[in-house]
Amino acid sequence: MREVIARIRSFLPAANDYRGLRRSWRADLVAGLTVGIVALPLALAFGVSSGAGAGAGLITAIVAGVVAAVFGGSNLQVSGPTGAMVVVLAPIIAHQGIGALAPVCILAGGILVVAGTARLGRVVALIPWPVIEGFTLGIAVIIFLQQVPTVVGVAPGGSSNAAVAAVEAMTRIDSSTAIWTIGIAVSVAAIMLVAPRIHRHLPGSILAVVVVTAAAVLLQAPVARIGVVPSALPAPALPSVDPSSLPTLLGAAATVAALAGIESLLSARVASTLSTAGDYLPDRELLGQGLASIASGLFGGMPATGAIARTAVNARSGARTRMAAIVHSLVLLVIVYAASTVVSVIPLAVLAGVLMVTAVTMIPVPAIRAIFRSSRADALVFTVTALVTVSVDLIYAVLIGFAIAALFALRNLAGSGGVHREVLEGPVRAGDERIAVFRIEGALFFGTAEKVVQTINDVHDISVVILRLSRMQLLDSTGAHTLAELVRDLERRGVTVLVKGVRPEHLPLTTRLGVVTALRHPNHLFDDLPAAVAHARSHVVATSLAKPASAS
Repeated sequence: MREVIARIRSFLPAANDYRGLRRSWRADLVAGLTVGIVALPLALAFGVSSGAGAGAGLITAIVAGVVAAVFGGSNLQVSGPTGAMVVVLAPIIAHQGIGALAPVCILAGGILVVAGTARLGRVVALIPWPVIEGFTLGIAVIIFLQQVPTVVGVAPGGSSNAAVAAVEAMTRIDSSTAIWTIGIAVSVAAIMLVAPRIHRHLPGSILAVVVVTAAAVLLQAPVARIGVVPSALPAPALPSVDPSSLPTLLGAAATVAALAGIESLLSARVASTLSTAGDYLPDRELLGQGLASIASGLFGGMPATGAIARTAVNARSGARTRMAAIVHSLVLLVIVYAASTVVSVIPLAVLAGVLMVTAVTMIPVPAIRAIFRSSRADALVFTVTALVTVSVDLIYAVLIGFAIAALFALRNLAGSGGVHREVLEGPVRAGDERIAVFRIEGALFFGTAEKVVQTINDVHDISVVILRLSRMQLLDSTGAHTLAELVRDLERRGVTVLVKGVRPEHLPLTTRLGVVTALRHPNHLFDDLPAAVAHARSHVVATSLAKPASAS
């Protein structure tokens, strides 16, 4: 009962979440204000790019940002709409309509809650580094390509593939409009790139939005704008769902939940490396992100994830507790109530420019160089993951990248194991040629078991085989079963098998799968090699004496 209570408490908010707030509240306040300013254009841009609208992006950053900060597992995580989620969400909204947004959001949140309570948070640690970086590069490319239609001033085409849609948009350019939209996007990019060089704390994105929007309004630029933005948070409401559409919605929700879980845990892990306050609980983080998406869906927002860029800004701005992420959401809430009219006149091309620069900064250039210097296998995994992300699907990309990485890992593991015949130590005695000592080392699993059996079976004219297992690091059920079959086969051929040095962690499996019972006698299990060799020699002597007697 105590364990159950302790487990429940591990998922609940606690005073320890705000440890040291009395000393760090000023730093948390400044960090929250900084992240809020950085998050505003991104929240608007991701909302528009997904097809849900700028208002949905703001609602997500506000509602999900607070809920994830309070219930999540990271002290520094900042949650809200992200580029990766836009990549998944845009096709869902395009194919199923805006009415699918809230149900998918709530269902995905429920899946994450179940995953968190089932303690699946550590699964993300199994994703190989080249897969993560390939995934990140693919997302960056998609986000960039998604902005091409807006930048050239045309409506998005019918294709859900960002690359195809970008090419289609380039064939439909109207020069009278494109000169304005391209000029706006280029101006935004220039300001965002120059601002940090003037002062590293200068918020380039918000500065670009303000300056370029003001210029567009003064010049009366004939470009599309954000339009109506909510001047207050809507009341929460349960969406109506057609039962016949549930299978389709569940499939989309599962994809959204998988992406949200992966991105949130990766972001929390990044935060843990940026600050001593960045420790996180992965299972609680999944639960918190699930609750955040449910709350966002009830208020008309989008699915939320941990945002790596905003989390990094939060950590580098000196945040120490969850209060910084809460302040970030409050800053955006004030903007909704006080400046929704101003926000509505922002040109869509401004947000497209912000996202294009964001996409370029997402490209992990140092990591790519390191991967291509490490090995061909890592380079292949990275490249395939990135290409599948852009051309097919994000979740498929992770699964395929993981599968390829696993195959290379198994190949390396199989290469690290093997079987070697050893020479008997000490002075040579008569009959030693009829004793074969085999040392099995490394891994004996489904990838190496058959090779080991073939090597041992190729040896003939022997009376005793000693199997040394003390250097065998890994043993699976296939390896243990094959080992038992080998012992039985040798015993049927009249070869006595002695086993030396079964490791304690392997003894239960070898016993259950019959390796020990396959031996001719229980005493044929040894802990010491000299004792095993002495027994083998005595057996050879006894066998040689028995043959003349039987012949006479």
